[in-house]
Amino acid sequence: MLSRVWSATLLGIEALRVGVEVDMANGLPATVVVGLPDTAVQESRERVRAAIKNSGFFFPMKRIVVNLAPADLRKEGPSFDLPIAVGMLAASHQFESKIVDDCWFLGELSLDGDLRPVAGVLAIAATAQRLGVKNLVVPADNAREAAVVKGLNVFGFRQLKDVVRFLKYPEDFKAGAIDGEAELAREVVALHDLRDVKGQAHARRALEIAAAGGHNLVFVGPPGSGKTMLARRLASILPKLSFEEALEITQIHSVAGLLRDRGSLVTQRPFRSPHHSASGPALVGGGSFPRPGEISLAHRGILFLDELTEFKRDVLEFLRQPLEDGVVNIARTRQSVVFPAKFTLVASTNPCPCGYFGDSVQDCTCSMQVRERYWAKLSGPLMDRIDLQVRVNRLKPEEITENSLGEASESVRDRVQVAREMAQTRFAGSSLRCNADMQSQELRQWCPLDGRRRGCWRGRFRSWGCRCGRAIGF
Repeated sequence: MLSRVWSATLLGIEALRVGVEVDMANGLPATVVVGLPDTAVQESRERVRAAIKNSGFFFPMKRIVVNLAPADLRKEGPSFDLPIAVGMLAASHQFESKIVDDCWFLGELSLDGDLRPVAGVLAIAATAQRLGVKNLVVPADNAREAAVVKGLNVFGFRQLKDVVRFLKYPEDFKAGAIDGEAELAREVVALHDLRDVKGQAHARRALEIAAAGGHNLVFVGPPGSGKTMLARRLASILPKLSFEEALEITQIHSVAGLLRDRGSLVTQRPFRSPHHSASGPALVGGGSFPRPGEISLAHRGILFLDELTEFKRDVLEFLRQPLEDGVVNIARTRQSVVFPAKFTLVASTNPCPCGYFGDSVQDCTCSMQVRERYWAKLSGPLMDRIDLQVRVNRLKPEEITENSLGEASESVRDRVQVAREMAQTRFAGSSLRCNADMQSQELRQWCPLDGRRRGCWRGRFRSWGCRCGRAIGF
């Protein structure tokens, strides 16, 4: 007695189809799972046995071999519980179904037969739709997440016996549907608004330029000058997500298991703020089964590094390649995984260890050698990738006590949206999305300089000790 049902496993943020083959033969009762399963998949034997019995079905007292094909691909996680259970019930002829071959199955089983949600369902749903699969059967708590994918029938269930009933009488069930564009169009109130910022006109201007062009930004200033407050408000002026961007972000968060309440879409740009004690793998991703790190979770959003100089130098060096390429390549012995990492880096730091170098109120107690060692944590190649480096001074007493509010984030975001739309028109037909993506060829095409401005920039480059002038052909 042999049966085969279909499921999938994750490789990075992509999904690969897996065939779950169940063979039953006479012999001493035993269940063997082969095909490079990890510990969670091996333990599915006991969960499936209890779930089948407690759902009102009988568990065959035979020698059962479960093969997860392809056999050379590592399988992990509890999402194979449901396809293994369905395969066992089909192999023991406890139900007859004509649509089982047109379905993919995902889900963790509890001992009483309830279905629990699993991670990565959106990525698997997208792959299923691309491969022409008709139906996806998932736990009810994952149904909204998967239903965002158009052209795929998604059925969510809470118990194993409901899945069997669906396979026997599919005409009695209706696939779920979600209008992703409508969810994305709903207005979300920003938690941090620029109107709360008093003064700091040049810093506010820097935020608007960074948002409009996708430029990386670092604020340098003494304690209490508002660096962190300003940085946290950058998210409130970024343009709204497109549906394609929302799908990308949601897929990454789905793989990481971070979707709040298993909702259908992430409708706000991510804002990730790791602690300065974070390790390199936590920042860029990794592990024996590679998972996205903070920079991938910040894809299409903001990675905020507060107290930049407190991060370890080797950890910050991990950022250089993702900032340049927009992706993270994680190589392992058996596999290589690519995670998207197109984010805007925003950082804040003090100008010196005591924090008061250049302050108009309090004197700095650091020597020149101490300040040099402090800034030596930030390498030249890393700082070259940060377009805007802005000094933020503390406010004057009259600026702090004034009652007037600053310009609201909504007004600034409207201007940013116009600038982004102009950039998309300018770069139509290319992979570029914003000004920060431009390289030498695009700079020569879209930012030509006349003789006077060329001479001005040459003087600037000499005074800054900058080599980028020669790189772009000035």
